[in-house]
Amino acid sequence: MYLDQDAGLRINQLTAFRRDLHMHPELKYEERRTADKVAAYLAALGIPVARGLGGTGIVASIHGEGRGADDPGPAVGIRADMDALPLQETNRFAHASRHEGRMHACGHDGHMAMALGAAELLAADRNFDGTVHLIFQPAEEGGAGARAMMDDGLFTRFPCQAVFALHNWPALPQGQMGVRVGPIMAAARMFEIIVRGRGGHAALPHTTIDPIPVACAIVGQLQVLVSRGTDPLDSAVLTVGRIESGTSANIIPDEARIQGTCRNLTTASQQFLMDGLHRISSHIAEAHCATAQVVFKPGGYPATDNHRKEALFMGEVMRELVGDDNAHTDVLPAMTAEDFGFMLQEVPGAYGWIGNGAGGKPGVGLHNPGYDFNDDNLALGARFWDRLARRWFETQAQR
Repeated sequence: MYLDQDAGLRINQLTAFRRDLHMHPELKYEERRTADKVAAYLAALGIPVARGLGGTGIVASIHGEGRGADDPGPAVGIRADMDALPLQETNRFAHASRHEGRMHACGHDGHMAMALGAAELLAADRNFDGTVHLIFQPAEEGGAGARAMMDDGLFTRFPCQAVFALHNWPALPQGQMGVRVGPIMAAARMFEIIVRGRGGHAALPHTTIDPIPVACAIVGQLQVLVSRGTDPLDSAVLTVGRIESGTSANIIPDEARIQGTCRNLTTASQQFLMDGLHRISSHIAEAHCATAQVVFKPGGYPATDNHRKEALFMGEVMRELVGDDNAHTDVLPAMTAEDFGFMLQEVPGAYGWIGNGAGGKPGVGLHNPGYDFNDDNLALGARFWDRLARRWFETQAQR
């Protein structure tokens, strides 16, 4: 449905650009080469950019006819994230990462390329009344780059009446898209539990307070928080991803450390898990004459909670572009987290998915060393953003 409309896109150039970004991934807040490449691409289109928001972030403003920086009119924001992951790529194709221990395993290279494709279309035909702010954001992967850009005045310097984002989604075949009203991704908090006992010789456990079995007991009981403490219809996840203790097989250590994450779709269930972590840890430790301290890591992400009007609008544009059968407007939420949730706390908007499968089947999962972005999405994603922006301005004119 959309492929016959792509004559205005330089797909070969976009593909080469995307693959260059894939070959040269940069981690959170280190996206300097990436930012330079994006800024140069935009400059070649004659689009002004502002740099340095949130460190390496970029905002490109595309003004419609008769509009400018002094009179932008209604403004809509489109966000694309820029950072890669600390992961060793296992792919062997020509554009695989050339940097040890770093790869674009979440498709942010494709997100940037789709936004740049939209920039080409919007800049070539400025027959719209308003301004599109393309937001290229650093540090989505655990660095809260959205918050950093906002702290640097993102929505003060570039006011938006609505803001939107897309993420590639391997569970959906390419050519399909999805969105929902309400939370589409979970809130996430990272925690550490420090269990303190009294170390000693492994042959004399009665003279010690061994923190390791205490830590194991805590981990076991934490599973009950979700299975027996939360409403089965209110999704929640609590995962312990790391336990660290000791230096030698014949030494009982002084302490053990438990690290994990809790994820929720509602504020109430997040608070329940946080309270439960404190309660279970401290009481189990006390029962064994040890102590336990729960520390929540700074930051954390809020739920990516789509606003109703904007999510319904996004779904309409999806249906226009890929058809009713390929546009899923009530997808189930995922327990992954996204710092776009910070933007949605300040500006109405919505976050959707674009299928990244291949051959009508699901693709390699996100954060997998064998992942790659599906380049067939470059045309679809660019066209989607172009259409969404133009449709959004039409809705503003109808008010």
